[in-house]
Amino acid sequence: MATLCLVAPASASAHGISQRADLPIPEWLFAWGAALVLLASFVALSVLWRRPVLERARERAVLRVPLALEALAGVIGVAAFAAVVYAGLAGNQTTTANLAPTAIFVLFWVGVPCASVLLGDVFAAFSPWRATGRFAGWLAAKVAGSDLPTPLTYPERLGRWPAAFGILAFAWIELVYVGRADPSHLAVLALVYAAVMLAGMSFYGVDVWTRNADGFGVAFGLLALLAPLHWSDRELRIRAPLAGATAMPQVSGAVAMVVTMIGTTTFDGFSQGSVWTGTDGLLQRLTDSLDGFGFGREAAIQGAGTIGLLAVVLIVAGLYRLGVAGMHSVGGGLSSDELARRFAHTLIPIAFAYLVAHYFSLLLFQGQAIVYLISDPLGQGSDIFGTSSSTIDYSLIGANGIWYVQVAALVTGHVGALVLAHDRALSLWGDSKTATRSQYWMLLVMVTFTCLGLWLLSAASQ
Repeated sequence: MATLCLVAPASASAHGISQRADLPIPEWLFAWGAALVLLASFVALSVLWRRPVLERARERAVLRVPLALEALAGVIGVAAFAAVVYAGLAGNQTTTANLAPTAIFVLFWVGVPCASVLLGDVFAAFSPWRATGRFAGWLAAKVAGSDLPTPLTYPERLGRWPAAFGILAFAWIELVYVGRADPSHLAVLALVYAAVMLAGMSFYGVDVWTRNADGFGVAFGLLALLAPLHWSDRELRIRAPLAGATAMPQVSGAVAMVVTMIGTTTFDGFSQGSVWTGTDGLLQRLTDSLDGFGFGREAAIQGAGTIGLLAVVLIVAGLYRLGVAGMHSVGGGLSSDELARRFAHTLIPIAFAYLVAHYFSLLLFQGQAIVYLISDPLGQGSDIFGTSSSTIDYSLIGANGIWYVQVAALVTGHVGALVLAHDRALSLWGDSKTATRSQYWMLLVMVTFTCLGLWLLSAASQ
């Protein structure tokens, strides 16, 4: 057991960065309240929302962005990526003293999604591999001209499966990999990912590859569909919140992508509770079992974490398929697979709700570390911007405040999911009675997801 604790430090620091524990609150009371809010929302939708609104929402263009500004954003993205990688390779290898872990696990993985929901798909503009790929394509066209080979046709059957596996792999690194706290390991992995992205772009083209195979580009792009701002062809457009989600591409792997986003965050919360980390918890049991098959202790721990991660993703997929099966029983001529694709966009608000609920305190507190880390990115005593003496202010919000933000995020996200599901049901079934009846099972799934999220938050804080 001592070895287990040393190699996998309580999963509580699942990101390799210390987090502030939140106050444990009896989850049952909040679960009942949240369930009642969802039920009331469902009734209100069935009575007041009798025709599709979001499916028919229009956008309004408000301004155009010059090409130079788009190019500048790409340069900033490449420069930031280079700085993080260099810090990871050349800097102090203490997790909290090096820029790389905070930049990757906090600003990138949590901060960018939050910015995407507010401002639209900002990552598309700043993506370092996308910017590098586009510049390389432009340069190659200038040099080779018409002799430049035509990109290969992207296989339709692949769809967004590569992106889903990319997010799953990142979650494995974040939550399972024992070297996740090593800045140099993170830097090398970042370089490997960028190399894979550039290779894919060279074969299939920049835009096609990033729309389907770039896990981060696809994930952040999906969350950006919730935003009231939409960037397209260097044009900024305004639309109703949530309306963009109705345009989610219904391609192969689309369902797997959003299920993976929810499942990996769910496992993060689960892996911090006593059911997983307790003295006789599932982690210990799985590790002992794998150890008995001849695995080394470290490999056994990672194997146990991998099993847990995959199991939770599959459970989330099963819950969604349960809701789809209920819809299919209503009739309408659509297969279960078709319904799963048609309603996959309803999971996007849940994915964001889980992200905010699980990582809000991490972003709020550890995000402040960037103020002193940018002055001393290598952790070697420099003070480039004069902010290296800054500290994290834990008094910004109390534990109760954090809990209320988390609960509000979960409830709001699931209400948003109900709205999207009801609107899509009206579009598919036509009359409001059948549409409402088709969503009974989805309501059950939403309540289950909400209660699960609240239980995970409460269990992780104890």
